[in-house]
This record gives sequence, structure tokens and C-alpha cells, in this order.
Amino acid sequence: MNKRVLITGASKGFGYEFVKLFAKDGYDMVLVARSEDMLREIKNEYKDLDIKIIAKDLTEKDAANDFYKRVKEMGISVDILVNNAGFGKMGSFEDIDLSVHSNMIDLNIKALTELTYLFLKDMKKKNFGKILNVSSLAGMIPGPLMAVYYASKAYVLSFSEALSEELADTNITVTALCPGAAKTNFGKVADVEDKKMFSNAMNAERVAKVGYKALMKNKRIVVPVATNKIASFLVKILPRKWSAKIAKSVAQEA
Repeated sequence: MNKRVLITGASKGFGYEFVKLFAKDGYDMVLVARSEDMLREIKNEYKDLDIKIIAKDLTEKDAANDFYKRVKEMGISVDILVNNAGFGKMGSFEDIDLSVHSNMIDLNIKALTELTYLFLKDMKKKNFGKILNVSSLAGMIPGPLMAVYYASKAYVLSFSEALSEELADTNITVTALCPGAAKTNFGKVADVEDKKMFSNAMNAERVAKVGYKALMKNKRIVVPVATNKIASFLVKILPRKWSAKIAKSVAQEA
């Protein structure tokens, strides 16, 4: 029986790149995204694999619980959980509608936490599983003009590191993927695709490959690309006030 991976935000960007990587290695899948049409297209691409699709907006109330119940009703056991779904928004904190902030927190933090909680319990029963949480280089510093997004990714990174240590004596691993700017739909949604910070955005396929390899090697944190690794080192030694000023300056560059 093939192992099965569950991927959130599977219809585009990193999510779709993860689909291709897991498909190449013969994994069956559960894919979730808001667009059922896009999920069906992906399912039709890989007819030799058992792919279940669930169209779901994970920002909705009780979304994670409802989703988990549907998966259990299918009689499916999930071996790998990829918490990829998330979004950001550029702008002054008070100028962005509160509902956008709330949805960002619900998706980037709440849904990720609840899905991890629910599927981890099943993994613990069989003492096997892998979890990949997509954080960001942004999670390592304060982010003026994208305050909630940066904070949400800081949560994902800290949560992943802590959970990884909690599970150190089990056969369950947690990996945090921390990419910088990448060529996905994120830039358009966040209103940053024309900003200088995205002028040298990484290829989404490359980022996904790095994350996939790190997951399979049970690494706790992975930062793709040498320049981002240097940046991740510098933010550890710089005063956080300086990091915030630099992040603000970068965000303001047209």
C-alpha cells in the first residue's frame, strides 16, 4: 500500500510543486484548496495514483475539524502532512481591513495548528509520520508593512521547532521550510510582485525540491538558497530594531 500525503493549498505555487514531487515518488494524496476545478485538473494529471480532492476554505469556522472528519470518513490514514496554505498582504497595519488580518491568522496559524493537532494524534498511534510546515525567511524578523504576515510565519517557525523537540523520541518529524521571495501567486495576492524584493524571486519548483529533500532527511529547519542562508544568519546577530528597519526599507522599495 502506498503511503499517503495530505497537502493544503495544493492547487498552485509551492503546493502544486509538492504534488509533482510526491507523485514522482508514487505517493497517494489528499489535496485541499478552495478551487475544486483546479483540484480536479490535478487529479486527472495523475490517474495512476489514488488522489482524493476536497475543496475547502480553511479560513472558515471549524474548517479544520470539518476537513479532518471528511478525511476520516474516507477511511484514509495520512502519513505525511504538508501545511502549505497561507497568504500575506502588504500595507500599513491599520490600512488593511481587519477581516484580511483575521483571515490571515485563521489560515496561516489557526488552520495549520488545528490540522497538525488532529493528524498528529493519528501519527502518534502508529508512531510514524512527517510534517512539513511552510514558514518563511520572514518568520525570523519583524516585518513592518506586513506585520501580521511576518508574525504569523514567526509563529509557524517557533511552533515547528518546539513540536520537533517534543517528538524527538518518536518516529515523527517536523520540518519548517523558510524560503524568501518566490515566484508564486503569493506576490500578486500580497501586492508585492512589483516590489524590488521580488525582482530576484526564487523559482517555486526549486524551493519545493529543497523542502521535500529536507523533509525526507528529517531536518528541522531548511532555508533554500545560499543568499537566504546568509540573511538568516545575519538576522540572528543584528539587533531586532535594526532588522525591523531593514525589513521596512526593503518593503518600501519600488
